[in-house]
Amino acid sequence: MEKSCIFCKIGSGEMPGDFVHRDDEIFIIRDIRPRAPVHLLVIPIKHLQGITDLDADDQPVLGAMFLAAREAVQKEGISDTGYRLIINSGQDGMQEVPHLHMHILGGKRLRGLGLS
Repeated sequence: MEKSCIFCKIGSGEMPGDFVHRDDEIFIIRDIRPRAPVHLLVIPIKHLQGITDLDADDQPVLGAMFLAAREAVQKEGISDTGYRLIINSGQDGMQEVPHLHMHILGGKRLRGLGLS
């Protein structure tokens, strides 16, 4: 856990979050500034700043993120109509929180969405 990381604080229960899913490797919360009717964040419990911090040992975490995303889109009722999965990385990639996370967006036809 990174003491100053907002996602680490939410994952540890130090700060509130609207949890959709939680297990030993990841948690999913509703985005506080949704850009679509369904806007979830899939976040590993392990603090990884971004894609460039990953190594071969992190493959199970990535797999857990995608499997949990699949389950979440089914629960949210958007698996049949479609959705978008987005991972922003670094400053130029518009990553606002330096903790690896994946956006799930759906619930309407998605056009250009400025995400960070």
